[in-house]
Amino acid sequence: MALPINVDELIKGNIIESERIEFKEGWNPDSILHTICAFANDFNNIGGGYIIIGVSEENGVAKLPPSGVQTNQIDKIQKELLNICYYISPNYFPTVSPEVINGKRIIVVWAPPGDTRPYKAPKRISDKTSKPYYIRRMSSTVRANDQEVQKLIELTAKVTFDNRINQQATLDDINLTNIATFLKEVKSFLYEDIPKMPFADLCIKMNIARGPKEDIHPLNVGLLLFSDEPHKFSRGAKIELVVYVDSIGDKFYEKIFTGPIQIQLRNVLEYIKNNFIKEEVRKIEGVAEANRFYNYPYEAIEEAISNAVYHKSYERENPIEVNIRPDCIEVLSFPGPMPPVDNEMLKRNRIVARDYRNSRIGDFLKELHLTEGRGTGIPKIRNFLKNNGSPDPIFETDNDRTYFLTTLKPHPDSEMEPSSDQVSDQVGTKLAPSRHQVTPQVTPQVTPQVQKLLKQVDDDELTGVELMKVIGLKDRKNFRINYLQPALNGNLIMMTNPDNPTDPNQKYRITKLGKILLEKMKK
Repeated sequence: MALPINVDELIKGNIIESERIEFKEGWNPDSILHTICAFANDFNNIGGGYIIIGVSEENGVAKLPPSGVQTNQIDKIQKELLNICYYISPNYFPTVSPEVINGKRIIVVWAPPGDTRPYKAPKRISDKTSKPYYIRRMSSTVRANDQEVQKLIELTAKVTFDNRINQQATLDDINLTNIATFLKEVKSFLYEDIPKMPFADLCIKMNIARGPKEDIHPLNVGLLLFSDEPHKFSRGAKIELVVYVDSIGDKFYEKIFTGPIQIQLRNVLEYIKNNFIKEEVRKIEGVAEANRFYNYPYEAIEEAISNAVYHKSYERENPIEVNIRPDCIEVLSFPGPMPPVDNEMLKRNRIVARDYRNSRIGDFLKELHLTEGRGTGIPKIRNFLKNNGSPDPIFETDNDRTYFLTTLKPHPDSEMEPSSDQVSDQVGTKLAPSRHQVTPQVTPQVTPQVQKLLKQVDDDELTGVELMKVIGLKDRKNFRINYLQPALNGNLIMMTNPDNPTDPNQKYRITKLGKILLEKMKK
């Protein structure tokens, strides 16, 4: 039965990381069983993997055209594969699909993360008395050492949110049209099977639903990508875009994007591209060619928002926030990056990510070419901005990784800013009906909490601990998220030692903008 993935793209390594693919020129039961076990254990939460039988590799790259598998061996290998999977403890069975590539028959084995890990398998099928645990280490299958076995056991109850069954939903909450649109776009052969396949079987085949025949429920990943209203099941599954038309924040326009998360992503990007991305031309005296640049390179914004959609936690109620201000564009998501990524690593050009919060979501977004998931997002944003002549981006989180904020500054020579008339005329004309309005009340940037903080730093420089004390707070997390960070993001207060933001003696003082706002509040 066909797989929900483009096999040709899979083999070329265009959509799945190399450590998640293993090529086997021929049928090797012992080795293949160990790799199935390792993918099922999903030690690094990267989403399992694929074994491709009938294709050899050289330096991790498939050698094409493939050598293939003899036609008279296809059924035999499938039957033997089923039998040896009974030796995995507890039982685990991958999805197997014969395919044809370059006129040659191959077998693709899809081994997603198992529900009852950790799994172990015999060292040799001929000797089933010894069953070690197997994991993936880089692009190799290896036996887990004692420390890794302990971590595997600890992972038993840690199934990622996107791969969990949602008992509150039914298959009726998944829209077949959304599935068909996806399969057609990624050129999956499974698209042709839709008319002749029961809907439940289709969802199970795509691994977006699980359970006994009498009680099948969707997985959260299925609801997020193929439900019309995923925010009903995950309240944070939406993108809120706010356009500020003044520096203080008294006027702003709001637009909320809902629907399948990949549609949200495309719609918010299209909206920004149509309304806020402008090319500018500067003639240089004595030079034939003009200097062309964009106020913001679209590709950098695309990467920033795509990363937020991929890496945010859908267990939390916080939506992704995209703030378009007169002097910057901010993309804020919750929580922050997974360890070991921290503020120090965010300053580097190479990001090493060992864990993924949403490996299943990542697989679908990669299929749609909306993200890569190889730790390349941040370096790509830097490169896009550099090539446009724009300032460096700012990536930040806090010590507890409670949020992740990307700030993009406009090109230094850019003079274009969308006027309030332009924005109000355009909101909702390109996409779905708008929910925007001019809001005269206090903005999120100037909440009562921020007002309270500003009054304390009016004529003084205080540390975070001192601020908490005078405000009367004991919860550091509440102080940081609701008081300190919004005031910093709004340029209402500033650090006295900005070169070392984690300085334990860091103090904060009010900015000129903060003083203007404070005076306005006193009137």
